[in-house]
Amino acid sequence: MESSPAKAESPPESRHKDVGEILFTAEQIRARVDELGKQISLEYAGKRPVLVGVLKGVLPFLADLMRQITLDAEIGLMAVHRPHGYGHPDVKITRDVQLDIEGRHVIVVEDIVDMGQTLNKILEHLRGKKPASLEVCTLLDKPARRVVEVPVKYVGFQVPDKFVIGYGLDYRERFRNLPYIGTMKSEPEL
Repeated sequence: MESSPAKAESPPESRHKDVGEILFTAEQIRARVDELGKQISLEYAGKRPVLVGVLKGVLPFLADLMRQITLDAEIGLMAVHRPHGYGHPDVKITRDVQLDIEGRHVIVVEDIVDMGQTLNKILEHLRGKKPASLEVCTLLDKPARRVVEVPVKYVGFQVPDKFVIGYGLDYRERFRNLPYIGTMKSEPEL
């Protein structure tokens, strides 16, 4: 079950002057993460999945999601870098998952899937480690930006083709700590 943006009140101008519309409130995020955790727990019953989070925007989502999963799950972390900037297909893995995932059920946990290039590189890399299964759980899906089709099994919310911030998502390392997900008043230069 995917959810779509709900209209919510704007944040106080004095606190976050660069935030425009709030797409998902902290309460909406909490409820959806709870649903995703329950769904994963049911579908992986009797298994010990490995959640692989992609740093660093995923941290709030990963922390909240793993608390909602009622299974004995392991956590791994990866990091990637785009040396030529956003939108360029060159993606480098700068931190590999430290767990042996061969024969394991792996769920890649992302903050957002938009163009699909980064996720595609991660999935190719992890497939080489021979997991028993490999699925994707993303908090946000932005299909309008997709350049490379990637399989995403668990989706928190679909978002419009706008730059989004908050709940781990940043613009130049700012706004990650916002408890909600919103847009910027003006589209930033990437």
